[in-house]
Amino acid sequence: MSTSGQELLESFDHLPEAEKREVASAIIRRTFALERREVDEEQLATLYAEFAENDRRLAEEGIQDYERSLVGEDAQ
Repeated sequence: MSTSGQELLESFDHLPEAEKREVASAIIRRTFALERREVDEEQLATLYAEFAENDRRLAEEGIQDYERSLVGEDAQ
């Protein structure tokens, strides 16, 4: 991944949840090129659920990494 791509992801991580959902919604709409006026709410709900699960998993991994770094610092 390019540096700018990594910076973008890091910036995204700092957004509040509501803004993350807005960004995800915009990406979904553009990715699937939804030209109709109606949005499939069930499909969006599924995608949001996947997004939330991935976000939760990444947060847990981050907490585990942080905890390991603290234990390492304490050991020094």
